[in-house]
Amino acid sequence: MIVPMRHVTILSVAEKKQDTIKKIRDLGMMHIDFPESETAEYRTARHEYEEIQQANNILKNLDKEITPSASAAHVSGFIFDDISETIEMSLPQAKGDMESKIKAVNALDERRRKICDQLFKLKKECYIYKPFGEFDISLPQHLAESGVPITLFRYSLHTTVELDSKLMIKDFGERDDFTYGVLFGEGELPENCEILPSPPAKLSEMQNRCAEAHAKIAYISEHLRTASEKINFKPEIVRLQDCCSFIAAHDSMGQNKDLVWITAWMPAEREDKFKSAAKKNSWGILIREPEDSDQVPTLLRPAPGFKAMQSLFNVLGINPAYTEADVSIPFFCFFSIFFAMLVGDGGYGALILLMTIYAARKMKKAPRSPFILLAVFSIATMVWGLLSNTWFGCHPQVISNPVSEWFKQPDGKGNGNMMLVCFTLGVIHLSIARVWNAITIFPNTKFLAQVGWVGIIWFMYFTAGSIVGVLPAPGIIMKITLGISILLVACFMLKKEELKTEGANLGMLPLNIISCLGDIISYVRLFAVGLASVKVAENFNDMAVGLDLPLILKIPCMILILLLGHGLNFAMAGLSVLVHAVRLNTLEFSNHKGITWSGFAFTPFKRNTDAG
Repeated sequence: MIVPMRHVTILSVAEKKQDTIKKIRDLGMMHIDFPESETAEYRTARHEYEEIQQANNILKNLDKEITPSASAAHVSGFIFDDISETIEMSLPQAKGDMESKIKAVNALDERRRKICDQLFKLKKECYIYKPFGEFDISLPQHLAESGVPITLFRYSLHTTVELDSKLMIKDFGERDDFTYGVLFGEGELPENCEILPSPPAKLSEMQNRCAEAHAKIAYISEHLRTASEKINFKPEIVRLQDCCSFIAAHDSMGQNKDLVWITAWMPAEREDKFKSAAKKNSWGILIREPEDSDQVPTLLRPAPGFKAMQSLFNVLGINPAYTEADVSIPFFCFFSIFFAMLVGDGGYGALILLMTIYAARKMKKAPRSPFILLAVFSIATMVWGLLSNTWFGCHPQVISNPVSEWFKQPDGKGNGNMMLVCFTLGVIHLSIARVWNAITIFPNTKFLAQVGWVGIIWFMYFTAGSIVGVLPAPGIIMKITLGISILLVACFMLKKEELKTEGANLGMLPLNIISCLGDIISYVRLFAVGLASVKVAENFNDMAVGLDLPLILKIPCMILILLLGHGLNFAMAGLSVLVHAVRLNTLEFSNHKGITWSGFAFTPFKRNTDAG
């Protein structure tokens, strides 16, 4: 269910402004929509919070490769001594109080990234001058002073360059897409030639400095890794979070001379507790129900047995709007079925279950909801694997059953039966959405329009089935049903007073009716993706078994092919679930149910630590 909300206004005396905010925070049941404060106190707290978050992220992502910044590739010019100076500078130590540790970690990372940027540019210099080999970089200047200027150049192999035969040129050969050369003495090179300045240092010196830079980056990373084992930023991060939200809430209070006030949202079920607190603290309060124009936070409380769905919604980053419905139950049921059909292999389901059990035992302090979801999804996949008799791409005859035989019928009938299952799931799924709407708005006459949509959906079900030859074409009864359904939708989708403002929806009715056919057909993706997964597994099995090698070589090669093949297929199955199972619930079903997923979560203003 979506918990009913109340809009509250709290009035207090100005001299108790800070105490009022503390009491509201201690209650822990108010959602406050406070804008980001512009006060100096808030900016200072926010800066401290961002600095510690940056330091914490640095320590968390030490295993990620350091890459040059986007600006490094575009900054012109290179000063060789800069990287030498950066490498040789002493490093800050992550010791002392928390502020010192934060600054040290951020400074170490900044140094590491600066060296990385300079190293990137130095490697470019090495790349450009490597074809010329090792030479004394002071030689060009001495020769120029003696009247023999030297010009280093290169030109692209993709352009036509005609060099004057009278010029004294030493060709240093081709490398990648360029030809390199040196012009001795006076002369004019063609426009297509790129004149290269003198190198910043000898090639060997640049290469040595590259090695030193790599070593310094590794040393700093190890320094940070040692610090990460000793420093725990989390308590301070939470404390600063509390501090920032407290200051923002404090600054958002309205004030008029001796009075201050603040508005918030709270669950209607907490109204009595709130009134008791208001009486105790001598607050003036105003409580009202949400209005149509209000942006109300959503507190979702799924039915018992389906609470784990909240973790999936959190992962997907979706929330129904306050005025919409809690679809946790149908989402859970159909997502489990879609998950099973898209993975399509009972062996993969068993593997997911074993991995889930192992992870749950290793991470005992982690929330249980994700493990519960994965366990249900994996068991559903194993059940589907049993029904389709598919286990790691194999189909053991010993556990064949009537359903699997029905799916494996020859001459394409098995595939047709699978598509029939997909279409049937689709029509049931979408019909649930429309029937639910009708029940919700009854006795409003608009419920008849929802009944009409059910008729349209079923007509499109038979139409889609007839297109692929798994159902007969809609007969006279279904055609009459379609006519009555369209009439119900056209007559009852809008009230008379809504025609002026929403009459354009009537013009869109033909397109919406046609889109119902697309919605039903969309469910065939369950068959297509699931079948592809099974066929990929079968092909890798055939490839491994069919190797024409001596037994001593065949066994390790077969194991390698099976591990790589099934590993890739397993990963692709997971990706297909994220794309297709989510889409069928959040798009096709949600469009018919009227769920826009435009809501935002109820986040109570509360204390997360004992500090502050």
